[in-house]
Order: sequence, then structure tokens, then C-alpha cells
Amino acid sequence: MRIVLQRVSQASVIINGETVASIGKGLLLLLGIEEADTAEDIGWLSGKIIRLRVFPDDEGVMNRSVMEAGGEIIVVSQFTLHASTKKGNRPSYIRAAKPETAIPLYNQFIKSLETMVGKPVQTGDFGAMMDVSLVNDGPVTIIIDSRTRE
Repeated sequence: MRIVLQRVSQASVIINGETVASIGKGLLLLLGIEEADTAEDIGWLSGKIIRLRVFPDDEGVMNRSVMEAGGEIIVVSQFTLHASTKKGNRPSYIRAAKPETAIPLYNQFIKSLETMVGKPVQTGDFGAMMDVSLVNDGPVTIIIDSRTRE
């Protein structure tokens, strides 16, 4: 699993002109799932995200997690995070999981986050064409990959 994590002051997801998710301060997570991903990847990645200290403390130092900062979370599926651009100019998505594999893992990942933060996590709609808007706070953008554990 690959995540692009962005600390935001606000973010939203719009599908067919309708806002389906919207948060204030928190994290926007773009999630890419590959065929080899498992429940172990979900546990490691969701734990890392929840504990990651990317929010400022009273001295302005990034020393608080999303939970400590009282932030919200939006998860958006994004298979293009596993694009390979090695050959030619058309990206290949061969490593991205097919929907029959990806959808259950996507739903398990969301449930794992909800359990850890103790509140609902907002989402886009898996596979839908979405307009994702955000105001990146910082800017803070971090890429985490469960394969390399970094």
C-alpha cells in the first residue's frame, strides 16, 4: 500500500457536483493498493498514520498526531500511485490491485483507521471520478509505502 498523506486545513471530495466528504483540519490520504497487499499492510500503515506526529504543538514544532490535534481524516482511493513510467510515455498500472482485491482492502483500511481514531473517517467513492480539493497546511506532504516500511 502506498499513501500520499497531506496535512490540510480543509479538504473535500465532490462526485458529480455533490460534496460527498468534507473536513477541516486533518489529513487527506490518497491510497494506492497493489495486488500483493494484505491485512498486515493495513495494520502497519494505519498505525503509522495515526501515530505520525505532523501537527504542531504549542511551540510550533510538529509533535502531535492527528488524534492529539483533534483532526479529521479523508481517504481517497488512487490506483495511479502505483503507476510505472519506465517504458514509453503511457503509464502502466499493472501493479495496482484489481477492484475485486482492492475494494475489500480499501474498506478494511478505513475500518482500521476508524477503530484507531474512535470516530468515522470520511471517504471518496472507490473507482469514481472525483474532484478532490484541499488546502495543504504547511505544506506537509509525506509518502509512505508499506512494502519498504517507510
